[in-house]
Amino acid sequence: MGQFHFSIRTPVKGVRGLGSARSGTEHFWRQRLTAVALVPLALAFVAIVICASTRDYEGARALVSHPLTAILLLLFIVTGAIHGKLGAQVVIEDYIHHEGLKVLAVIANILFAAVVAVAAVFAVLKISFGV
Repeated sequence: MGQFHFSIRTPVKGVRGLGSARSGTEHFWRQRLTAVALVPLALAFVAIVICASTRDYEGARALVSHPLTAILLLLFIVTGAIHGKLGAQVVIEDYIHHEGLKVLAVIANILFAAVVAVAAVFAVLKISFGV
């Protein structure tokens, strides 16, 4: 008879490292959380854009200057940037197989999301504070 190997270790013990990316579950839940948060924020953003489009320049500027409007816009920007970064990272990790290129693409993705978010936050804050 052949040798029979018995172990009390469960298969879960072998996957405690969370896979090759080492952060699969955390990444999954962050992306889902930002997606859920973006639903009401996107609706608020669309409402703000519609309201602003019916006003002249000064009226639209006053609308964005309102604290509640500015906070909603800032939340939409930051949450959208995080969600976009996470989504693009999944695509990069899944479809770019060369490790060096993958690292460069992930870095570029992070920098792009950060630059877009900072520029948009700066614009909203500048309008909001009337500078």
